[in-house]
Amino acid sequence: MLTDLRYEATGAVARITLDRPDARNAYSTAMIESLVAALDAAEADSAVRAIVLTGAGKAFHAGGDLKQMRDGAGMFAGGPVALRRQYVDGIQRVPRRLAQLDKPIIAALNGSAIGAGLDLACMCDLRVCARGAQLGSTFVKVGLVPGDGGAYFLARTVGFPRALELVLTGRLIDADEALAIGLVHQVVAPEELLAAADAFAHQIAANAPLAVRLTKRAAYRSWDVDVDTALELAASFQGMVQNTSDHREAVDAILGKRPPDIRGE
Repeated sequence: MLTDLRYEATGAVARITLDRPDARNAYSTAMIESLVAALDAAEADSAVRAIVLTGAGKAFHAGGDLKQMRDGAGMFAGGPVALRRQYVDGIQRVPRRLAQLDKPIIAALNGSAIGAGLDLACMCDLRVCARGAQLGSTFVKVGLVPGDGGAYFLARTVGFPRALELVLTGRLIDADEALAIGLVHQVVAPEELLAAADAFAHQIAANAPLAVRLTKRAAYRSWDVDVDTALELAASFQGMVQNTSDHREAVDAILGKRPPDIRGE
């Protein structure tokens, strides 16, 4: 049973909604467990080809629960050794699971993405943002560091110099600045957000699913390897997809000037 989170799959697109609106969708232990479970469900469902992640209410994700921080409770309880273990066994399960996710995932930022909330958005592949949302890596503002690996993911999203400025100042930026620095791919009116994210998801889902998954895997795994390793990986993946029915159907459809019948085969 999922707690503090909703999951629904309709056709080729699954939607995960963080659902603690009274806490601005801040993390709870139950939410972390549920998020990992929802990602597992989407990965295992052969009908699902893309995922949209959003938040309920006015915020996307407020990161850590400030009341728990103040009280030294929940994921903020314990001494240095216990806290380190809680991070490894708790919140860090999210970036590890997303790093292993082959299906594309789009963050639909319906409102503020703060601290670990911004980190979660950066762990996704694409980001659509509602105008009016504020984003920030605000850990230094509460005397913390990005314990979920946020400094790593932010740097890979906007580049090291810009990421360093954002994590050291902890300042908030608006949707337009986020678009200008490449943190988000699209900014839309709040009422258009989910439709825009779904459009991205369906555009991806219309392509051959194995080719999409292997292209995503190649992009991430080629990021910091030498060119020979990247080329070897590309050749291996191409050898797989070039022998699929979807590849042959896609080529025939282009030559026949008709829409392809992609079946995931």
